[in-house]
Amino acid sequence: MITVLVVDDQPLQRFGFRMLLESTPDTEIVGEAENGADAVRRATELHPDVVLMDIRMPGVDGIEATRRIIAAGGRSRILVLTTFDVDRYAVAAIRAGASGFLLKDARPEELLAGIRAVAAGDAVIAPALTRRLLDAFADRLDDDCGPPAQDPRLDSLTEREHEILVAIGHGLTNGEIAQRFTLSESTVKTHVGRVLAKIGARDRIQAVIIAYDLRLTRPV
Repeated sequence: MITVLVVDDQPLQRFGFRMLLESTPDTEIVGEAENGADAVRRATELHPDVVLMDIRMPGVDGIEATRRIIAAGGRSRILVLTTFDVDRYAVAAIRAGASGFLLKDARPEELLAGIRAVAAGDAVIAPALTRRLLDAFADRLDDDCGPPAQDPRLDSLTEREHEILVAIGHGLTNGEIAQRFTLSESTVKTHVGRVLAKIGARDRIQAVIIAYDLRLTRPV
């Protein structure tokens, strides 16, 4: 059973999420919150597997609430819901610790799949969509187009793992990475797991942001 905390300042929106999740056998709503401050408090009390987080709320918004929940070190993972597919808050939310985001007009099956993916420790956004999003916001991420930054996280990577991180930064899927380096997908999956662990990334999305931050990759 996947436990979910729903955070949204619109009662009707929360009701809709509740109706969907309560009708699904493997999900359970353990609480609701109508603003970011309440979300942080409820997440601390309830320890949900997934926090379904709205961004635009009065007072403490979803970005700051995400930052506080992640900083607390609990097991809850954050799935952000946005209104637009190029929302100027989306990258900030992911930087704050969100594991991904979906549109509020997503189909019910897409939302449920996203919740399950996040609960399983995966990123919700497919690599190609991650690349498109970060390309759109590249100027917000880092305007410096100089050489790759020196960072101790890179020192721990093998040459192959460094190549894998660059490929992740370009938004390649495991299959595409396997084809590029003539590896099996299972080997690529192992490499990706090691890269995430060594650079301290929670998931593939954060690995992409780290690759951009370290200027290992830039938009083409």
